[in-house]
Amino acid sequence: MHLRHIEVFQAILQTGSVTAAADLLNISQPAASKALKHAEQQLGFNLFNRVRGKLEPTVEARILRNKTESLSADLQSLRRLAGNLKRGVEDTLRLVSTPALAQQLLPLALSQWRAKYADVTCDLATQHSAEMIQRLLLREADIGLTLQLVEHPGLACELLAQGCMQLIAPAGCWSKDQCNEPIYLQDLAGAPLIGLDTRDALGGLIGEHLRALQPPAQINTWVQTYQLAGALVAAGQGMALVDPLTARVAALGGAQVRVVEPNLVVGLYHLRRVGEEYPRAQQALIEQISEVADRLMNE
Repeated sequence: MHLRHIEVFQAILQTGSVTAAADLLNISQPAASKALKHAEQQLGFNLFNRVRGKLEPTVEARILRNKTESLSADLQSLRRLAGNLKRGVEDTLRLVSTPALAQQLLPLALSQWRAKYADVTCDLATQHSAEMIQRLLLREADIGLTLQLVEHPGLACELLAQGCMQLIAPAGCWSKDQCNEPIYLQDLAGAPLIGLDTRDALGGLIGEHLRALQPPAQINTWVQTYQLAGALVAAGQGMALVDPLTARVAALGGAQVRVVEPNLVVGLYHLRRVGEEYPRAQQALIEQISEVADRLMNE
């Protein structure tokens, strides 16, 4: 199958007709029909059967579908990368961060940075770490901020600041005196907790500690972000071990916060493409983020 065959095949799968597929691809209906017919001749079998006026994929087409979807996604990524390379270096500062960092850290750092760089255009987005890596590699972003250590041959990962995980709980869970004292991991044995996705490196480490407790912590809800964990705590769904930035936001919303011992360290990491230097404005923002993060994570 040629690339055009794959594009037409995928478009028909999405739309259910040759006409709609042609509109989707911005080509004529005869051109789409010709591409489909040519693909079937090359393959030696039909890709679709007409059922009640709609094209239904054959058994062979269903088998091909997963592979062609992957190839189509790769082709779209290639086109996006080529388009970004064609546009070259832009004046816009493009930063992507995880949701937890966008709540308090970025607004504070940006407000201070703007005092010197008021005219620089910013494009800010939030993504999970896996999507962030793709955006950096596709040159759709230049700066990445995450709470995960990332190891990738095309990216440099720099530690900007670090602090300790903290336990947050709904208002009224502890006395004022208790809030001024640390809580020990062993004290969480049998406690109702909100779990962090174990595919996250730090989440996996926390999970190991909690499973070692006797009895283990009671985890009935698992989340992918610290931000969601904080929201569930605010709704009275249990306690959660979160990063110090999320703990600050939770405290502003009325949650109680306690330091955990032994300390579980979490870092703020800056991701960038290997071998590229930042303009002064971008480097200044990284320095400002590092300074603000160090203060917020260790107050």
